[in-house]
Amino acid sequence: MLAMFKKELRSYFRGVTGFVFIALLLVVLGLYASMICFSYGSPHYEYVFYNCSFIFLIAIPVLTMRSFSEERRQKTDQLLYSLPVSTAQIVVGKYLAMLCVFAIPILVACIYPLHVRLYDPSGLLSYTAIYSAILAFFCLGAALISIGMFISSLTENVFVSAIVSFVTLLICYLMGQLADAFPDAPSATTIVFAIMIFLLSLLAFFMTKSVTVGWISFLIMEVPIVVISFAKPTLLEGLLPKVFSVLSMFDRFYMFADGMFDVKVIIYFASISVLFTLFTVQSMEKRRWI
Repeated sequence: MLAMFKKELRSYFRGVTGFVFIALLLVVLGLYASMICFSYGSPHYEYVFYNCSFIFLIAIPVLTMRSFSEERRQKTDQLLYSLPVSTAQIVVGKYLAMLCVFAIPILVACIYPLHVRLYDPSGLLSYTAIYSAILAFFCLGAALISIGMFISSLTENVFVSAIVSFVTLLICYLMGQLADAFPDAPSATTIVFAIMIFLLSLLAFFMTKSVTVGWISFLIMEVPIVVISFAKPTLLEGLLPKVFSVLSMFDRFYMFADGMFDVKVIIYFASISVLFTLFTVQSMEKRRWI
């Protein structure tokens, strides 16, 4: 795993991907820090991360799009299976390399509040709130990187990987607004759940290449929803906004930008990272036997 980690880390800086990712984050963070803390004179440096969270929609696909897609396109992924390491070690090594690249601009951003302190006559700068927001920002990024890595493992086309990652992260970014946009009616909830279940079943098919698994997944998830919609539709009323609110990662992060610290949110982000890392391992294991 260590050898894979070193190889991947070197690959990000032999090309331009690592430099573009780091520069993009630092430029955006620097611009918002200059605008919020110096132009507006606000001591709340944590608001910088609140306003910069959109950058993940661009930066994460740039970082993750080649992680496995490039290996599949060049057929070098078959060489990975001949190495004396497990698939899990390969995936974790690649994931840790991406986390390391992501950690570089975050560590630089940790220095910014010390500079802002010199120009804060009000003395309202709170290091606790700031570094809590930085920690949550890093954990959110780690969770999104795992999602992007998983998407990259599903295709051999780098651009498809980037586009699908962008669309997926955009949906995650807008999840809070979507929760307020959809009606509370049971019929609307049933339709939206049917679409979501179909997409999940399609994902199961792509991961297993089995039509049977895809249909079984669809029926297991869809039948209870249909039964409930006919037997007791009131149970579905208002359920969709609640589900979207629970799944909204960005809304959970905004709590930290507002000065609140919640360990459960950190655990939630860590769980997402582990879950999609396991999905990636499963996706790569499936490729081993094709």
